[in-house]
Amino acid sequence: MAKLKLQDLDLKGKKVLMRVDFNVPLQKDGTISDDTRIRESLPSIQYILEHGGAVILMSHLGRPKAGRDPALSLAPCAKALADLLHKPVQMAPDCIGPEVQRLAGALQPGQVLLLENLRFHPAEEKPESDASFAQKLAQLGNVYVNDAFGTAHRTHSSTAVIAKYFPDRAAAGFLMQKEIDFLINLVEHPKHPFHAIIGGAKVSTKIGVLQSLLSKVDAFYIGGGMAYTFFKAQGIAIGKSICEDEQIPVAQKFLKSCREMGKELHLPADIIVADAYKPDAQQKTIEISQGIPTEWEGMDIGPQTISEWTQSLKRAQTVFWNGPVGVFEFPRFAKGTQSIAEALASLHAITVVGGGDSVAAVNQLHLAPKFSHVSTGGGASLELLEYGHLPGIDALSD
Repeated sequence: MAKLKLQDLDLKGKKVLMRVDFNVPLQKDGTISDDTRIRESLPSIQYILEHGGAVILMSHLGRPKAGRDPALSLAPCAKALADLLHKPVQMAPDCIGPEVQRLAGALQPGQVLLLENLRFHPAEEKPESDASFAQKLAQLGNVYVNDAFGTAHRTHSSTAVIAKYFPDRAAAGFLMQKEIDFLINLVEHPKHPFHAIIGGAKVSTKIGVLQSLLSKVDAFYIGGGMAYTFFKAQGIAIGKSICEDEQIPVAQKFLKSCREMGKELHLPADIIVADAYKPDAQQKTIEISQGIPTEWEGMDIGPQTISEWTQSLKRAQTVFWNGPVGVFEFPRFAKGTQSIAEALASLHAITVVGGGDSVAAVNQLHLAPKFSHVSTGGGASLELLEYGHLPGIDALSD
């Protein structure tokens, strides 16, 4: 996947239109609770400024229901970025229109302009509804850089359509390059033994990546809510635990494929169960071979499972982890996920964490520096592993 890189572009005197992912979590008072995504964009922004370019940044934030929503303005991101860069960041009133064109036209080398939330325009998510939207965005810059891996799996105006207006001038930013390098290497040239830990609530959202990894992975560990569908597929009682009944044949087929291909498959040996889906519910530990009692539901992997998985993972040369192995949002049922994070952080192996709550766990425990790569895109990382390419990457110049 040899794509044009930011460092391949001549930036001197150019206005660089850059797609970033500033979809940050906001508190009720409008302040940013975690600025990781803004920090991740800094290397590319600083590189452009140091090489004589001006930067025009565009991003979405949240899911505006009907056009403009002041609560989802990117203005807090402009302030946060200005603090991080130690220089002013101009905030545009919109992302297209005469005033935005004027601001972009007046931009001088070394200056930064942040456009307002792209999703205030329906054509961002539905390019077919207004082809002129991507064209109007494209008119603001001389070259295009995509550094928003988290949205690269979406065929949106600013990620996939816009690149056609920049023939031989649409490049991957540093963050995008890092994601491509780690995740494509994971698929094409993993060091063996290669182990994959897949958690989260639903089999339906993860079965594609499980199947695509079948030919590449030596051992699977399946935890989280999706494990109960696999237990039920084997005739084990799961009480009130989450289950996708329509996915049981899919789970049975995957179990059969693992057996036939000689793949190790680790399902939890013991489970922490609770009498209600509540943070303060009554809990106990059971061996899964006994089955889960009728009025109880599985909430986390148990101590025996943590011990067995931790030992087994020590054999791995490469580990990919996506999704929590328990109800991580309730502190009493977060031990399994935290223990897996700590076990991986201590390995002398290539360790890649892909998206969502598993990344939140790693960050919460301040373990990110001990991982080889912590992906910024949950859905994007899974789709890249599943399909081997993404619309936002395909659109970039070769």
